[in-house]
Amino acid sequence: MEIFKKLGEEKTQQYYWVGLIIFSLALEASALFYQYVLDYLPCVLCIHVRVYLLGLILVSIFGLLINKYRFGRPLAHSLSLAIYIGLAERSYQLLGTERGFVFSECNMELGLPAWLALDQWLPSVFQVHTSCGYTPVLLFGVTMAEALMLLSSVLVIAGVTVLMHSLYIIFLEH
Repeated sequence: MEIFKKLGEEKTQQYYWVGLIIFSLALEASALFYQYVLDYLPCVLCIHVRVYLLGLILVSIFGLLINKYRFGRPLAHSLSLAIYIGLAERSYQLLGTERGFVFSECNMELGLPAWLALDQWLPSVFQVHTSCGYTPVLLFGVTMAEALMLLSSVLVIAGVTVLMHSLYIIFLEH
């Protein structure tokens, strides 16, 4: 029970949000490295993953700002869990397209609303360049789609755990 008490502390929560920011930035940087250095052009699903990572960065900043408020933590954790679930769904679609167990149209349209034209505001990061079908191999024969599926699954499990813990602290400990 001591570990759960430690997880609920404000300072530990700050490390959690900062860690998520660093993690998301590292994944974004990796994607850009593969695009601009190794010449693997991104498809629409890859760009959707980047959009979710941007959302995670913004939610993590929000989590840092409202961390000290009692009901702020569950709100931020709920938002991050929603992003984890969306990231897992996009990762599943990407893996399914790569492996051939998901058949969907993968076009060159990002599909974001006009008020969120990330592909026009920052085309070097959010512009779709190719159709879906494969992702590059990272290490040990693991493709980017497989790694994203694993990472997003771990994030969903962690997100549920952290959200449940923050709700436990609010409703059962106080």
